Amino acid sequence: MTADADGAAGVDRTADRAAIAALVYGYAKAIDTGDLDAFGGAFAQGTLRIAGSPVAAVGADAVRAMVRKGLRWYDDGTPKTKHVTTNLVVTVDPSGQEATAHSYVTVFQALPDFPYQPILGAHYDDRFVRSPDGWRFAERALTYDLLGDLSRHFTKPVPGAGG
Repeated sequence: MTADADGAAGVDRTADRAAIAALVYGYAKAIDTGDLDAFGGAFAQGTLRIAGSPVAAVGADAVRAMVRKGLRWYDDGTPKTKHVTTNLVVTVDPSGQEATAHSYVTVFQALPDFPYQPILGAHYDDRFVRSPDGWRFAERALTYDLLGDLSRHFTKPVPGAGG
C-alpha cells in the first residue's frame, strides 16, 4: 500500500472515504424521499446544527423531530425537494476512527403551483466517527450561503440565514 490523500503512510483509506460519501449522499436521498427513520438514524448519537444559530438537535429522535417540525411536508410524505450534494472532500484521520468532510448543497423544489427552481445554496461541514456498525455523523453543520424562495420549504423563517 502507499500513502493516501490523508497522509497515512501504508494505509489505503479509499473504502472509508467511499463509505462516508455514501452516508453524505444517503442523507440527501433520505430527506428527499421523506425517509425520516433513515435520516435520523444517521445521527444515532450525532448532532445536526444550523451554523450561526442556536438551532441544534442531538441524536436520532431529536434530529427527526427537528426536521419533521421545521420543513413543510406534502401529501406524498416528501418536502418536494432534490438536495444535490457536490464538491465533497473527505479527509480520514490517520487513526481511521474519525473523519471530516466539506461539501456544497443546492436544494431544488417544485410543486404544481411553484415552478422547479433552486431555493437554497449552502455548505456542510461534517465530522464523522467510526462505530461498530460503520461510519456515522458526529456532527453536521449547515451554513446557508444563498437563499431563494423558501416559502414552500420551511415552516418558519430560516434560522441562521441572517435575515
